[in-house]
Amino acid sequence: RLPAGSDLALYDIAPVTPGVAADLSHIPTPVTIKGYAGEDPTPALEGADVVLVSAGVARKPGMDRADLFNVNAGIVKALAEKIAVVCPKACVGIITNPVNTTVPIAAEVLKKAGVYDKRKLFGVTTLDVIRSETFVAALKDKDPGQVRVPVIGGHSGVTILPLLSQVEGVSFTDEEVAALTKRIQNAGTEVVEAKAGGGSATLSMGQAACRFGLALVKALQGESDVVEYAYV
Repeated sequence: RLPAGSDLALYDIAPVTPGVAADLSHIPTPVTIKGYAGEDPTPALEGADVVLVSAGVARKPGMDRADLFNVNAGIVKALAEKIAVVCPKACVGIITNPVNTTVPIAAEVLKKAGVYDKRKLFGVTTLDVIRSETFVAALKDKDPGQVRVPVIGGHSGVTILPLLSQVEGVSFTDEEVAALTKRIQNAGTEVVEAKAGGGSATLSMGQAACRFGLALVKALQGESDVVEYAYV
């Protein structure tokens, strides 16, 4: 959870956002929560140390992450332009798909504005990590909370590279490695198809975004040994 005294700002063009913030604010935490709606994200970005960008359209059956590019690229570009002006020193996590291309777009926008810092721009691939930990734990009858799976590369298909040989305390046959890797790489499609047109991963993505965001906060506060994987 966020440190006491933190501010959490939600932003979306949808008018329900302040209501979502009000709903969240009823959960007992020492965090101030505000919601902002409309075309201008400036009020939500002011003073931000960490920004997580998840805006965009979701996948539907038959689509891959690359199909989202035409719409989501423009959304990320516009938000990155605002970040460059309002909170240029913030750590920025890009969740919006296709991450493999939206992150470079954000990087180019920040470079053009003269505020790019390669240490502070991340493609959030934590969803691949938590899926890997869940699938490995189920296969090997382990506690998922005790399993750590390094996942490097990007966030689409074969660019997702789980390093199963580095998982401590377990071993895998070649067949298990092949099957696990394929499932991890296609887990997003598994959810999209299971929802039958109702969207893509949201609950697991929310948990993954929370995990990555809190890791950034811990690191900014000077905690040691904070390790998460990302697309950079």
